[in-house]
Amino acid sequence: MARASAKKTGADASGGTAAKKDNKYSVILPTYNERKNLPIITWLIARMFDENELDWEIIIVDDASPDGTQEVAEQLRSVFGSNRIKIHPRAGKLGLGTAYVHGLRFTSGNYIVIMDADFSHHPKFIADMIRVQIGPTAPSGGFDIVTGTRYANGSGTDDGALSKESGVYGWDLKRKLVSRGANILADTLLRPGVSDLTGSFRLYKRAVLEKVMAQTESKGYTFQMEMMVRARAMGYSVAEVPITFVDRVHGESKLGGGEVVEYAKGIVNLWLKV
Repeated sequence: MARASAKKTGADASGGTAAKKDNKYSVILPTYNERKNLPIITWLIARMFDENELDWEIIIVDDASPDGTQEVAEQLRSVFGSNRIKIHPRAGKLGLGTAYVHGLRFTSGNYIVIMDADFSHHPKFIADMIRVQIGPTAPSGGFDIVTGTRYANGSGTDDGALSKESGVYGWDLKRKLVSRGANILADTLLRPGVSDLTGSFRLYKRAVLEKVMAQTESKGYTFQMEMMVRARAMGYSVAEVPITFVDRVHGESKLGGGEVVEYAKGIVNLWLKV
């Protein structure tokens, strides 16, 4: 598995290839009570793609947020246009995994980005992922998946243009230890070959994502872990890009004790099945 890292340079995210003209990037944003975060994250995503002259769209999957997130999404659609902002809400909180499955149905891009809407993931790293996906270290046709990592620094394998630092900001020591321990446990049992198995900031080839999703059984917070484990088992190529993860700006974390137990069970189930 390749690893790289990221800082903006004069080169654009397309890496100077025909990808800039032919590819379209669909960003799936699951939301729940993200009224304050959604306008800014949307603007940052739009700016990143437009600066790099890349075709894009955002699929907002809102799970009946009571804070008015869907109304804000509709306002954003009127500003950016219905060709850029697509809204496909659901009746209630049905799980993160099923939100991605639901959103994928309405995408038109040949590349899919999945990320959080709460500023934990900065859109600037999408450009880094695209650079690595089609960069000089990529196999013919590009990497099938590029995943952000909070726990491994880059080796500069592309051209030295990307940053070599990753990290987590805004978490207390306990939460950092839980997250790091979860990744170590998963790596020990499952051997996925990635440093951040619980991360949810990734770039997929559309065809790859569809095939991996069809094999994935998890619906909640273990969804991302199972997706990566199954993708590796299916032989897909994966690269990592160091990212900085920042705890959410507005709202409350949706991770609780129940999700931790679910994750531990998920590791055991995957160890038995894959």
